[in-house]
Order: sequence, then C-alpha cells, then structure tokens
Amino acid sequence: QVQVEESGGGLVEPGGSLRLSCTASGARSFLAMGWYRQAPGKQRELVASNTLDGNLMYADSVKGRFTMSRDDSKNTLYLQMDSLKPEDTAVYFCRLDQHWGQGTQVTVSS
Repeated sequence: QVQVEESGGGLVEPGGSLRLSCTASGARSFLAMGWYRQAPGKQRELVASNTLDGNLMYADSVKGRFTMSRDDSKNTLYLQMDSLKPEDTAVYFCRLDQHWGQGTQVTVSS
C-alpha cells in the first residue's frame, strides 16, 4: 500500500521561504506528481505538476516564486516556495499518481 506524507509546512512572514517535502512508501516510481493547495473556504487548486512530456507547469499565481523538484535517490518530491504572500496560506497536498498525502499547513502572516 502506498503512503504519501508531506512535511515542511509552518508559519512564515511575508517574503519568507519554505520548502515542502513529499515522501512515499510502498512504491518508488510515479508518472504523475504534483502539489496542490486548499485555502479555507476554497476549492483545492493545482500549484505545480509535471507534464507528460517531462516539463513542469505552475499556477500563474506562483510562477517565478515556487519551484518543484525531485530527488529520486531519496524518493522525495519538493516544493521550494520563495517570496511567500499571505494569499499563499493554505493546506498543501502532494499527489503521486492517484495517491494523496494528508497535507501540511502553510501560514504566511506577520
């Protein structure tokens, strides 16, 4: 059984940075990988994901500030978040194929 776990969330001031990590147990190879977020009272939205041709795509709201990467040796997916804004506050979820983690809270506030 595949288990996905996110970590790295927390409280950060506007303009700060965080790096989220996503690890999976039970499998080592995934085709579809992505980060999503859900703010209070809003629907879950795509933040970043890979594409079938091997590229990465980002939501317009995070382009130039967030970077998704992977370390296959550690079986880990990352989301580097820079220049954070209060509107980035949300629970961030990792998706690996059809498997989802429980999410990690990111709060951007002074």
